[in-house]
Amino acid sequence: MPEPNSASHDKLAEKPGPWVDLGLTLPVFLFYHLGVVFLNVRNASDLVTGALLNVTAGDKTLYLVITAGIGITLAGIFGWLGRGQTFRPWKFAQIAIEGIVYAVVLRVAGGFVDQHLFMGKITLSGFPGFIMSLGAGFYEELTYRVLLFFLVGTLGQRLLLKQTSKTRKLALGIVWAVACAAIFSGVHYIGPLSDDFQLRSFVFRWVLGLVLTTIYWARGFAAAVWAHALYDAWVLVL
Repeated sequence: MPEPNSASHDKLAEKPGPWVDLGLTLPVFLFYHLGVVFLNVRNASDLVTGALLNVTAGDKTLYLVITAGIGITLAGIFGWLGRGQTFRPWKFAQIAIEGIVYAVVLRVAGGFVDQHLFMGKITLSGFPGFIMSLGAGFYEELTYRVLLFFLVGTLGQRLLLKQTSKTRKLALGIVWAVACAAIFSGVHYIGPLSDDFQLRSFVFRWVLGLVLTTIYWARGFAAAVWAHALYDAWVLVL
């Protein structure tokens, strides 16, 4: 006979469904977009802020109202679509705690490769650093884990590996994860906030990318977003 609280334990360990996964990232998404408008920089993968500023003709008050409205609308949509996926308020606390744990895992994994916490130059701190951490957590995970690793990888397998064994597909999936982590690391040396290329910092970020990919595969998009955002906030703010 199962113990009385076994069902709650199952729900706690359960990987969120896709709509719940998106809903759990809303706090990160909203706080970033409500804060980044007051900064002179934004995440390189952020295509939303510029579009909203164009729509509002640069009116920050209107931008904030529209952004809040988008957040409320998305919360309602994700809540309705995820009603059969154990979408509960305590899931936000759970994913935040998971994010803290995974941020520590990122630190340990990176420290295993190099003794330094962060090998790149720190150009942002305080409030700007915190806001940019949220943007990196959401948009970089969306770009490099969901779109590049999962979507491109899945399409590639379906188009090119129809007759391949499961073992070979797994092996190629691991190779693709390694390649995606290398791309993730490499983009940090491109753009206005880029670092000067150093092999040690490249390998360091490569390892972090692999850990984030593992978190995404095992626990979902929201867990990877929170882990990435909290780790960056730890580095840039604390």
